[in-house]
Amino acid sequence: MIVMKFGGSSVANAERIKHVASIIRAYREKRPVVVLSAMGDTTDHLLDAADKAVEGVVDVSGVAELHEQTALALGVQFDSIRALLDELEQLLTGISMLKEVSKRSRDYLVSFGERMSVRMMAAYLESEGIPSQFYDAWDVGFKSDSNYMAAELLDEVWETIPACLNDYKNGTDNLIPIVTGFIAKDAKGNITTLGRGGSDLTATMIGAAMHAEEVQTWKDVDGIMTTDPRVVKDAKPVLEVTYEEAQELAMFGAQVLHPRSMVPVRRTGTPVRVKNSYNITSPGSIIVEKHTGKVPPVCAITTVKHITLIDIVSSRMLGAAGFLAHIFNNFLKWGISIDVIATSEVSVSLTVNTKSDLSGLVKDLESASEVTVRGGKAIVTIICDAAHSSAILASGFDALADEGINVQMISQGASKVNISMIVDDDEAERTVQILHSAYFS
Repeated sequence: MIVMKFGGSSVANAERIKHVASIIRAYREKRPVVVLSAMGDTTDHLLDAADKAVEGVVDVSGVAELHEQTALALGVQFDSIRALLDELEQLLTGISMLKEVSKRSRDYLVSFGERMSVRMMAAYLESEGIPSQFYDAWDVGFKSDSNYMAAELLDEVWETIPACLNDYKNGTDNLIPIVTGFIAKDAKGNITTLGRGGSDLTATMIGAAMHAEEVQTWKDVDGIMTTDPRVVKDAKPVLEVTYEEAQELAMFGAQVLHPRSMVPVRRTGTPVRVKNSYNITSPGSIIVEKHTGKVPPVCAITTVKHITLIDIVSSRMLGAAGFLAHIFNNFLKWGISIDVIATSEVSVSLTVNTKSDLSGLVKDLESASEVTVRGGKAIVTIICDAAHSSAILASGFDALADEGINVQMISQGASKVNISMIVDDDEAERTVQILHSAYFS
């Protein structure tokens, strides 16, 4: 058994659905379980419909038109999707009467995208002679807590998912399961969403619980790249990375898998393969527990732009216990997450998301420190074997110095697989290009 996950752009219209169906057909002998996101921008359209409903306007025409036209182009029956659209209209009518959207209602609302997507795909596969069955995630054992918009799966899913899918894995049931990503149900039967990376988590959870041969996530590039190919045209596919490296890549801007989706497969050692839906013969990139061959000095380079650098200095705290505690408690108080940090005894430099309102935090920090806030910065991260950090930094910094790039802060992660540096936003892409040339050319 394998698990195949396709995102919204992969099923955005009839043409893309036909293409994904051809991929499923090609892997039919592997007994795939298919996980789908909503079609294209359907989730955004659903949220727009909710906003209109709050204002008293109930309108499902945009969502309905996309799915009706797609069904017509595919030549499939629309009955099961029409029933969902009727249910959606009833929900929006309720929202228009209450003039508000609760978190629980929002989760119920956005679930319609995934639910319509799997019905569309299953109907088309059936019309092409590929026996299949659509499932809402709770029908294959997905149970969560009631933390709406960011629900966590319950431990019992390790038992409920196999109970639902073992017949298919063992060959008793030959209908290919087409499963919704992103959603689950709580103990009260309310629909929940799994938050950021929810569809990736659905796929990896199924793969881990079923001890699948591998989980495949299908994208539009030949796997994980040495850097963003839009920044460096000769970026190369990386054949193999570890779970830890993949998590760091995702944390620092690479469009791989969400870090939380790595948790189930790390528990079971289930491989994850990133493949190209436009080039299905490419082996893609595989994510595993440990490198099977020689560990490359540098795996990939990634960047996050538009961040803020905060320098905190306090000579009054020299030799005093609790300096870092004072700082972190203030970040906790204001709910602001730190990305990268470098420290000395009396100073701390760290980065945060530029979207955060820092006024209250800065005021509190200034009670015991001198605080400097500088926006317009970028994090450039080298995913590497930090055991060779001296050699890696030497070659990288030599190349940057030759091009006049000034690194303003550097931090080596505790994971020992990343080194991050801070540069100005307008130098970020050039920094990536210089480093990529130094390490991969």
